[in-house]
Amino acid sequence: MSTPWTLTDAQRAVDEWISQWDDGYWPALANLARLTEEVGELARELNLHHGPKPPKTGADAPDPDRIADEIGDVLFVLITLANSLDVDLDQALRAALEKIGARDAQRFTPKS
Repeated sequence: MSTPWTLTDAQRAVDEWISQWDDGYWPALANLARLTEEVGELARELNLHHGPKPPKTGADAPDPDRIADEIGDVLFVLITLANSLDVDLDQALRAALEKIGARDAQRFTPKS
């Protein structure tokens, strides 16, 4: 098994992959549209596995590996968007956890 990546490692790997193409990064709004599309595909897979709606007749049977594939696609596009905007995902996640922790400390009781 390979060594887990940090968010910085992931951002660097995506940047190296994108940097090999002449077009480089797409504009932020185009990446947002891609992200929305990928989240929709993830929602479809989750609905097939966990939702009340049965798959259409003749449609592919639910496959748990497709959920992981779609989450990977969402992560790739999210990292692409962050890179194109020079957002450090490590710092952004730390700030989000701090904000959520402060907000939710008043709303929820921690496990004992």
